Amino acid sequence: MEFMNKSTSNGVLLEEPTLFERSRPGARGTSIPTCDVPKINASAKFGNAFRKNTARLPEVSETEVVRHFSRLSTWNYAVDFGIFPLGSCTMKYNPRHNEEIARSGEISNAHPYDPEEWTQGHMAIIHDLTEDLKKILGMEDVSLQACAGAHGEYTGLAMIAAYERSKNRNRRTILAPDTSHGTNPASAAMAGFRIQQIVTGEDGVLHPDTVRAAMTDDVVCLMITNPNTIGFFEKNVKEFAEILRAKDAFLYIDGANLNAIMGIVRPGDFGCDVIQLNLHKTFSTPHGGGGPGSGPVGVSSRLVPFLPIPRVEKAGNKFVMQYNKPQTIGRVKAFFGNYGVMVRAWAYIKSLGSEGLRAVSENAIINANYLKAKLSNVLAVPLQNANLHEIIFNDNATKVGGLDTTKIAKRLIDYGMHPPTMHFPLCVKNAIMVEPTETEDRTELDRFVNAVKEIVSSGDTGAAPVRVFREKIDEAKAARELKLKYNFNR
Repeated sequence: MEFMNKSTSNGVLLEEPTLFERSRPGARGTSIPTCDVPKINASAKFGNAFRKNTARLPEVSETEVVRHFSRLSTWNYAVDFGIFPLGSCTMKYNPRHNEEIARSGEISNAHPYDPEEWTQGHMAIIHDLTEDLKKILGMEDVSLQACAGAHGEYTGLAMIAAYERSKNRNRRTILAPDTSHGTNPASAAMAGFRIQQIVTGEDGVLHPDTVRAAMTDDVVCLMITNPNTIGFFEKNVKEFAEILRAKDAFLYIDGANLNAIMGIVRPGDFGCDVIQLNLHKTFSTPHGGGGPGSGPVGVSSRLVPFLPIPRVEKAGNKFVMQYNKPQTIGRVKAFFGNYGVMVRAWAYIKSLGSEGLRAVSENAIINANYLKAKLSNVLAVPLQNANLHEIIFNDNATKVGGLDTTKIAKRLIDYGMHPPTMHFPLCVKNAIMVEPTETEDRTELDRFVNAVKEIVSSGDTGAAPVRVFREKIDEAKAARELKLKYNFNR
């Protein structure tokens, strides 16, 4: 097999074939002694369950396997390499201390079918984390079962649907502003509701008069994101809660951006009825590549009876899994959810304490506003606000010269940085959405600022990236001629 070294200004990058292309007959990763047990007629013993053909697996050595996956790992950008400024995603550095605890044998070797008397320590962590989140959120109770933010959205809305059934009502309209998260409509549809979009004001936040005008007898919930997806803090939340409570409706707050308010304010204190949050964003779990995740759901007193089961409760000196909840919506996840993520969050909260959690939010806000101050004369800022948790730019100031949003993103890759969220939220045309998070220091923020400044000042509108393993591809062709199958027999 021929390998090619590709020399670039960033070093040497290795072409890496698949393991099937590396495969050669007889190669082994292990050396197994000759079997001294008589062979059996497996086909006769196992019948149709026995494989008729030998599995087409690659034949490679241990060295080749290790080097293959190590080389592949260098192709991926990671938060351990530098800033990962994805807006609304909170991609931040995760303390290794929390990783060590979650990966310890006492935690990672637990089996989901272990009896309760063997898992008292694990149940204590789950119970303790639930209590901590109740305090952080100011909510009456919290379920840890949901395995991601959108799953938490669905779980919260399923509880609202159960409440409606308990009242023999069938209200089906959920109000949502244009600054809500994109998963909200899908979650609402899955729970049997329909979304009616309402418009935010010119100041980027939702106003009480807009909510009042949209309230009908069919409205069951207002679903807002706070801080919202353009980075602004909703300032009228208490009034929303009063409007909704008067109709026995619910205030749902999407808590995906909790990283900017925890320790400073508690959603429950200003009338929130349901909030889902992302442990894997705010509370220390690496979540690149789509997982793992955990989406706890906090509820007000009206919805406590409908929380998923089982519930971890303390009975005297021990913990029990409580299933006897007549109005529950039932399970929403196998076993108890993504326990490893819960352990990391528990360790993160315990290590920081209340003052540390507040500092996380304050530093995240400071970093976002620092980037705004440094780049507002370089990129256009279409929406102005004195205080932000993430900052939205667009290409209005650079597009005249041909440097549009996509080209800025591709050029940032050449500077060894992951691009921000591009073309979102949809209410801002050609958006460049940046959330630096609290774990980025001033040196890294300045590196990002200087890269953007150089990109804009250079005016280079050519094909980028060019200093990486794969240069710019034809995205339209890749989408139209997608190849997902590999010919194992070639």
